[in-house]
Amino acid sequence: MTAALARGRALPRSALPRHSRDLPHRVVGLDVARALAVFGMLGAHVGAVPDDVGVAPSTWLGVVNGRSSILFAVLAGISVALLSGRPAPVGGDDLVRARVRILVRAAWVFAIGGALEALGTGIDVILGVYAVLFVLALPFLRWPPRRLLLAAGVLAVLTPPAELLLTQLVVATDAYDTPFVSLAVTGAYPALIWWTFILVGLAVGRCELTSTRVRATLLAAGAGLAVAGYGGGWLTTQWFAAGRPVTWPAEDTYRPEQSDPVLLTGAFPHSGTTFEVVGSVGVALVVIAVCLVVADRLPTLLFPLAAVGSMALTAYAGGIVAAWVTGAPDYATNRAWLVYVLTTIAAATVWRLLLGRGPMERLLTWSSQRAAGRGAPVPSTRSAHSTEADRADTLGRRAVGDPGRNAAIRIGAGDPLHPQAGARSTS
Repeated sequence: MTAALARGRALPRSALPRHSRDLPHRVVGLDVARALAVFGMLGAHVGAVPDDVGVAPSTWLGVVNGRSSILFAVLAGISVALLSGRPAPVGGDDLVRARVRILVRAAWVFAIGGALEALGTGIDVILGVYAVLFVLALPFLRWPPRRLLLAAGVLAVLTPPAELLLTQLVVATDAYDTPFVSLAVTGAYPALIWWTFILVGLAVGRCELTSTRVRATLLAAGAGLAVAGYGGGWLTTQWFAAGRPVTWPAEDTYRPEQSDPVLLTGAFPHSGTTFEVVGSVGVALVVIAVCLVVADRLPTLLFPLAAVGSMALTAYAGGIVAAWVTGAPDYATNRAWLVYVLTTIAAATVWRLLLGRGPMERLLTWSSQRAAGRGAPVPSTRSAHSTEADRADTLGRRAVGDPGRNAAIRIGAGDPLHPQAGARSTS
């Protein structure tokens, strides 16, 4: 995969072709993918969806379980790459500023996640682990894609059994429910295993995402990983688990306390096996590749989804708050999920047209830039390749009859939580 994506090494910025240096303020396809991830996660939390996806059409909504949150984590890695130079990692003072901005974002995301957890909705909020993953990515910002993917592969193989052993250790020491252990090992999103996803995203973000060849490689590699992961999970279930997948996450938020090697088989959502990791990464890569292609061809149609993705943190937090206000869902229908999706699309579209960035995204941008200084780690100039994102915003404004120039300037700005390729430091 990396041979086609980046030739295994990072290029100096001066050696990049002009269209790689002059990039749009937003990559609309990534915004669309973020919207799908947010909607999928909320569907898994409040919708009447099956525990997993199968052959029967009645199970197909189960695709959101596990895979949506992993897509969100892979996209986090891409965001980190975009913030720190995209194909050509920044160095020197620019690297220091990029790391400071990432740390400030991580701190805010962690704090917001803690506040959402305090609402007591019973929803497993991903933001705490999301923040930890930002920090775990910092030592790897200068790594080329080949090394990043190699590290991710090693982690995918070694962390599931390591997590199982560590779980026994923390049970023996009566530390199973402590906050740090929950974030790192025993929680619904154990950072030890999820480390793989942000490194994969960082590798993808170091590639030229406007390239047709890269997109085709992402699609082919993703399909291959999905088949290998879920196929391997099915085979190990047949061989070692009497054909019955390990489904403990459906009944228990936390990792199992017993040390049974059968827990390393299968690919059930949130099981944390190597097969689930590989298969879910494959699905994420396919979704990202498809979103990149479709968004280039249908920018006007996808503008509402892109608006949601451009303020993914606000949209996700809004869904948790909505669940708190309305009370615990009955999980009997998907009505609450549908209402959330439609309301969020409408609200995000109007907000993006009139005000630009989402409210939480504004906070993260302002505070991280204040902490790091206003210097731009990734300089940008306009080019012909800027037109796709601009066209999406322009056509979106025309669709609702808002041709205002001030709105156009705000909409064209980069996103604070998910900085896009070529975004200026003042965005």
